[in-house]
Amino acid sequence: MGVATVTELKQSISGKRTFRPSLISRHANEWPPTDVSSDLTVEVGTSSFALHKFPLVSRSGKIRRLVAEAKDAKLARLSLHGTPGGAQAFELAAKFCYGVPVDVTVANVAALRCAAHYLQMTEDFSDKNLEARAEAFLRDAVLPSIASSVAVLRSCEALLPAAEDANLVSRLIAAIAGNVCREQLASGLSKLDQCAQLVKPPAELDSPGEWWGKSVAGLGLDLFQRLLSAVKAKGLKQETVTRILINYAHNSLHGLMARDEHGGAGARCGADADAIRKQRAVVEAIVSLLPAQSRRSPVPMAFLSGLLKTAMAGSASSICRADLEKRIGMQLDQAILEDILIAAGAGAGAAAPGGQQQHGLYDTDVVARIFSVFLNLDDDAEEDGGGFDYDSPRSPKQSLLVKAAKLLDSYLAEVALDSNILPAKFISLAELLPDHARLVTDGLYRAVDIFLKVHPNIKEAERYRLCKAIDCQRLTPDACSHAAQNERLPVQMAVQVLYFEQLRLRSAIQAGGGGGSMGGGPDAALFFGCAAAASQGGGVTNMRSGSGVGSGAMSPRDNYASVRRENRELKLEVVRMRMRLTDLEKDHVSMKRELVRVGPANRLLRGFARSLTRFFRMRPAAEPGLHQLGAKATADAKVLFQRRRRHSIS
Repeated sequence: MGVATVTELKQSISGKRTFRPSLISRHANEWPPTDVSSDLTVEVGTSSFALHKFPLVSRSGKIRRLVAEAKDAKLARLSLHGTPGGAQAFELAAKFCYGVPVDVTVANVAALRCAAHYLQMTEDFSDKNLEARAEAFLRDAVLPSIASSVAVLRSCEALLPAAEDANLVSRLIAAIAGNVCREQLASGLSKLDQCAQLVKPPAELDSPGEWWGKSVAGLGLDLFQRLLSAVKAKGLKQETVTRILINYAHNSLHGLMARDEHGGAGARCGADADAIRKQRAVVEAIVSLLPAQSRRSPVPMAFLSGLLKTAMAGSASSICRADLEKRIGMQLDQAILEDILIAAGAGAGAAAPGGQQQHGLYDTDVVARIFSVFLNLDDDAEEDGGGFDYDSPRSPKQSLLVKAAKLLDSYLAEVALDSNILPAKFISLAELLPDHARLVTDGLYRAVDIFLKVHPNIKEAERYRLCKAIDCQRLTPDACSHAAQNERLPVQMAVQVLYFEQLRLRSAIQAGGGGGSMGGGPDAALFFGCAAAASQGGGVTNMRSGSGVGSGAMSPRDNYASVRRENRELKLEVVRMRMRLTDLEKDHVSMKRELVRVGPANRLLRGFARSLTRFFRMRPAAEPGLHQLGAKATADAKVLFQRRRRHSIS
């Protein structure tokens, strides 16, 4: 190959020109050519190539134009630092100009196509040029295949924006979306055929997009958004879209958090802001790509909860967080305790009475908003069943409310251990659900008891309001027994618990048989009379009917044993109430000693005595011991009042 003459250069600039066969055959396997000294040095990045003008200008329109526009006729150095793909892609293009065989593969076709576009190696300057060669490979080997298209799309990320200028990215995304939807349709048809033949479909057909969904997890955020938007527009199933998003989130967010954890404290100072920005951008993009909001959305609750926690940690936009809160609220029946235990952010906290900032461990405001979304869901007759009474225990909506109530009670028991949570926030959460949401209030009572134990110094008004949220009629017998002896509860609630338990026992005994009566007779005679009536045919339906636990028909022997067991329990309750009464008498004496001798104090004692009198009047005659003790306490109170009046100033 000789040095190009001026005549040859003019001919090559004016139009197409091909190599002479002698030159091509002589140097087809030589790179770089060594028999002729170079007359042009091309610089690409940090690399330099000693080449010749003639083979380059014969195929590259850009190099031809630069040589023609050069002021120096003996141009010896040319800079092409903007070549897509760098020195490696330019070397392949230069080899192609010299006629050296170049293998076009999935790994290098994007770089060759972008380099050909940048160097203007088109059919206008030479037949069968590099651009045509790359386009043929794309058309025949890449675009028909999902895997090849995804691989080439991933290689385009390093070639932006040249890949966009070459119209390569949009074509690859369109090809992937079309092939994926065709594959989904083919998979569905094959399933129909197998179902018609009563053949169980293979496992791989259940998730046709899973294999390529994992391959796109390595894409950059911008290309991933464009690709997933395209496949969603083509009609890809929501389940497949959800799986792809989960794979991408685990790959992207886990990588960001892992890099943040491995860096030291000093290294994280400068990288934290960048990592948080990336994390926020990924979360907001994933949320924008989630399927439509629905109570039957295929997005798992654990994934939504993880996104919300990450969004709050990364200070995502309020629109993004509100979207996640609404999605979780609509699917709240699928949640467990860990899904709503959301740590408080750096900005969370409320002003304490002393003026200091009080930070809780958990963000209760988010949970309150989530439950509010759940409570304000529109009643769709098709989904919820329009023929049901929504307040009925068998109603679909009521069953969801019961699940939500159990979840909220577990959450309250967990956050009650936080000594920094404000009583007002805890009370607002306890009062959030309607009364019919809890069939049994044991869970709420347990959470309140934990809160009172951890926060012993709360105001009496707050203590009373908190306990008022508990429906004493829906406490089980074990919870009633515990509440009657719980010193942390207000006295009003203890009296209320005893009163409702007495009503429950009365109704149970009256429903047990015709021989049962609450008027007169000792406890043993009363309950053995009920047992005798039951053995003659009157069954005791349920001695704890108020507890919400139903019982079926029982044999006379089982009925008798049940009555004896209830008798023993009642005796134990009588003993406990006597002990409680003794404690109340001691409290009364101590109050009498501590109160000053003024008129308001006398009125307080009289009110206390009247309360005791009303309480013991409500006790049945079946408990004469307690009645006598109550009468004795009332008499003692009257004697004390007389003595106080006798020694008073008035």
